[in-house]
Amino acid sequence: MSRTSATDVFKADPGRRAASVRYEAERLRFADGTRQRAPRDVPVETPMTIVYAPVPFAVMVASPQDLEDFATGFSFTEGIIDSIDDIRSVAIEEDEAGLKLVVTLASDKLQRHLARGRNLAGRTGCGVCGIDDLNALPRAAMVPGMSVDLRIGAIRRSLAQLPERQKLNAATGAVHAAAWCGLDGRIDAIREDVGRHNALDKLVGHLLRQRTDPLSGFLAITSRCSFEMVEKAAAFGARALVAISAPTSLAVERARSYGITLIALARSDGALVFNGGEHVLAGDGGA
Repeated sequence: MSRTSATDVFKADPGRRAASVRYEAERLRFADGTRQRAPRDVPVETPMTIVYAPVPFAVMVASPQDLEDFATGFSFTEGIIDSIDDIRSVAIEEDEAGLKLVVTLASDKLQRHLARGRNLAGRTGCGVCGIDDLNALPRAAMVPGMSVDLRIGAIRRSLAQLPERQKLNAATGAVHAAAWCGLDGRIDAIREDVGRHNALDKLVGHLLRQRTDPLSGFLAITSRCSFEMVEKAAAFGARALVAISAPTSLAVERARSYGITLIALARSDGALVFNGGEHVLAGDGGA
């Protein structure tokens, strides 16, 4: 599958921070196994360091628009500033690794910030808490050259089971789930959490404790497929990831770099294959 890489767009025109990038995907119909070309725009996801000159504070992954607003709002909600008057300027710098949001504070607020030290609490929606340098952005160590084949019937079977297996979500309507599915499509384990990253971490923890072979099945998630979800899948060694929601640009790029089959926007009648289409095969996949 061809692509226009978000990284390529960034390098070709650093002044252009695109909101989305188009990928060539395949629309897969479960009923008859037919496929057709399906270009898809996915949101750009960009790592960025927030710097309170001259000290890096945190790496966030966000859409690269309205960054002055983002830096200002982040500074306020984190308690680094008390009002807009505490910010002297916000500068956006670009390099190979991503972006830097350099926030110049009023001297008293900078001194208060430096005296306080970094104390960024983990969030359900943040996958890179604890990192203050772009070069420390997670990259999984994955053994190359291994793959698994998925049958259309198995993918369909896993999706059909997800709702009934999400007990906490059925009661609350407010949590995500991550499931481990055998190659026949049956869900062998599922974990739920208010945070999509947490749900996947819980599942991976269970699989590790059970000494599950990463090549014995595939992951299915009920959430948006951001790059951290691909990283966690790669860290475990999974070779296929099915998401019911859409991926981000960095998720697609990471899946392609790791050789992970990535299927997203998976519904009862079909899905979009963003990578690894050669490993998605016709057939039932077992009873």
